[in-house]
Amino acid sequence: MNLQFIKDIKGNTTGVFIPIEEWQSLKTKYSDLQNEEINTCVELNSWQKEIIDERLENYYKNPKDVLDFDTTIAKIRKGL
Repeated sequence: MNLQFIKDIKGNTTGVFIPIEEWQSLKTKYSDLQNEEINTCVELNSWQKEIIDERLENYYKNPKDVLDFDTTIAKIRKGL
């Protein structure tokens, strides 16, 4: 299995990325995974979609006016 581990800025493993082909295979092999996927699917409200659309529009208009995730989190933690 070709897993990719996701780590935070401190090197702690925070997640796992499973390629879609392998995920499909796992769901076939373990039917509970299919049920879990269906039960955890969350639909966004229209107001949430509007916020995302606005933020994407702002990003596309000003792509250099953003900070990457790790830098932003580091600044937040420094301020705590």
